[in-house]
Amino acid sequence: TAKSDSCKGFLHTYAKWVLMPFQSAKKLVRSFHKMLAKDASGAVATYLSPDCIWRGFHPFGILTHNQIAPDFWAPLQSAIRPMQRREDIFFAGDNSLDAGGVWVVSMGNLMGLFDQPWLGIHPTQKIVMLRYCEFSRVEGDKITEQAMYFDIPHLMAQAGQNPFPDGTAQHLVQPGPVGGRGILLDDAPKQEGVATLRAINAMISDLGNWDHPLSLEEELRLTWHEDMIWWGPTGIGATYTIKRYAKQHSGPFRATFKDRDFNGHIARLAEGHFGGFFGWPNFTAIADKPYLGLQPNGKRVEFRVIDIYRRDGDKLAENWIFIDFLHYAKQMGRDILGELQ
Repeated sequence: TAKSDSCKGFLHTYAKWVLMPFQSAKKLVRSFHKMLAKDASGAVATYLSPDCIWRGFHPFGILTHNQIAPDFWAPLQSAIRPMQRREDIFFAGDNSLDAGGVWVVSMGNLMGLFDQPWLGIHPTQKIVMLRYCEFSRVEGDKITEQAMYFDIPHLMAQAGQNPFPDGTAQHLVQPGPVGGRGILLDDAPKQEGVATLRAINAMISDLGNWDHPLSLEEELRLTWHEDMIWWGPTGIGATYTIKRYAKQHSGPFRATFKDRDFNGHIARLAEGHFGGFFGWPNFTAIADKPYLGLQPNGKRVEFRVIDIYRRDGDKLAENWIFIDFLHYAKQMGRDILGELQ
């Protein structure tokens, strides 16, 4: 009996971690995206479960099933049209955290002509790109949970209304990964995803220790390539190499915020050389200095974040970041979108 139970346990683990039945989940999400481009209401009704949890950056927050299409997708598709999904990264994986589940990740830009106002942002009549990253939990033939994070300040900057003009790094329309192999339609070998997740977890462990005995640059070299690229959100910008990343983001950020509490992630997964995570919020902290032009107010504030990574060898090489800075500003007493109204 003990041998039989052991065999059953092995087969269960093998089925979960080796066979990786991600194809059906990937196909479902791609079908959702295809219908979404033509019929947002139909796509939501067809592919999202009635109790789907949808999380989006400020001003949307958590939407119920009957709010997703009319409150988010319809106004966005009316403003930026015809909308194309310019996808740079697409992968799936088992959530490595206790909550489990199969998740599919899509990251890139939503592109179109900005012909109508959206959220008070003035249209340009020109091409624009809205950076996005979407995590979708798939159960059976439905998407039961989504995190749809998007860089609205990046869109504002393209429209000449940048609310954070003094970023420490460089503002860019950000490209996909080096080599252009970020769209994993076929399931990648399991060992590659394991290696990527191992590198991400090691980085998280170092990141959580702000009293690390090594210098910041020495700490970063434990898990990052020297020529790393950090594709940050508008408000910070992108930066290149460990030395400049430490100077243009990581160092100033650590010097600004104190009493940081890690809230944990909802999903953390990897496939092949790509992986990522998101939280709601990921962490909270108190600003000790001005940040993004906002004065400290002594309040503990939330940070909602998505991180996507590319691994090269045993270290991380690229990182795409989405941070809800409009939500941060609101907590600091500035309603940026309200000012546009």
